[in-house]
Amino acid sequence: MATTDRQATTLALAHALSAAERGLAVIPLSRTKLPALRSPHRSSRPDEPAPPPCHGECGRPGHGVYDATSDPARIRELFAAAPWATGYGIACGLPPHRLIGVDLDVKSGTDATGSLRELALRHLFTIPPTVVVLTPSGGRHLWLTGPPDAVIPNSAGRLAPGIDIRGAGGYLVGPGSRTEHGVYATAPGTEHLVPAPCPPSLLRLLLPPPRAPHPSTHPSVGNRGQGLVQFVLAAHEGQRNTRLFWAACRAYENGIGRALRAPLTDAAVHTGLTEREARATIASAARMTGHHP
Repeated sequence: MATTDRQATTLALAHALSAAERGLAVIPLSRTKLPALRSPHRSSRPDEPAPPPCHGECGRPGHGVYDATSDPARIRELFAAAPWATGYGIACGLPPHRLIGVDLDVKSGTDATGSLRELALRHLFTIPPTVVVLTPSGGRHLWLTGPPDAVIPNSAGRLAPGIDIRGAGGYLVGPGSRTEHGVYATAPGTEHLVPAPCPPSLLRLLLPPPRAPHPSTHPSVGNRGQGLVQFVLAAHEGQRNTRLFWAACRAYENGIGRALRAPLTDAAVHTGLTEREARATIASAARMTGHHP
């Protein structure tokens, strides 16, 4: 490995450990901005059957954002397993910050900053002072935080051209990372800020649009409901409440919320939440989707 690459890896690890001190969960990234560690479940031959889905339950690294951690010892282990890493990713949607990334792009002549300004005027919100990361291409990442009972999905251009959102299951390239296009850096004057709460009006725009309720007057749990229950059961620590809220929202939007209350509660309790926590999260999902708890 070239000396410059070793220096970039050392710096990336230092920045990742600094981010972890602030409660942010991180993973090592390659110069392409992709997770540096390959999946341990990759098939060696094209005729081999696809491996069962795994989000890190096997205990081995290589699961992308599901490897994200704020434990310094674990971070060092991940970087030791990926000595070619030159950057780090910060997982969004996880406590304590429940980070939401607003990615303002400048590619293809888009004016994402102007589009965000128009949205703010139209929906009457103001972006508070917060952490801003400058990208090598001239774009900006705004760091915001979300409430515990909201699951913000990832999206690209849904709000407006050039505005991408990094939410649950996504990650942001951390400041100090070196990619093949340059270095990510914290904007001057925002280095010592903490991520600001997302304005409620903007938060409503970031939530997935509600779908039409299920047409059946006697909804059945069926395969769709079982899939939502399994989604909750697959959650590990740091995802349990987020997954439960997301699954409950989908259940209410599809007209099977009432039928899934008990199965989702049981699944959440199985993952380690208390029954009281599970019921409160499901009730929040009901209110968020316009239903009575």
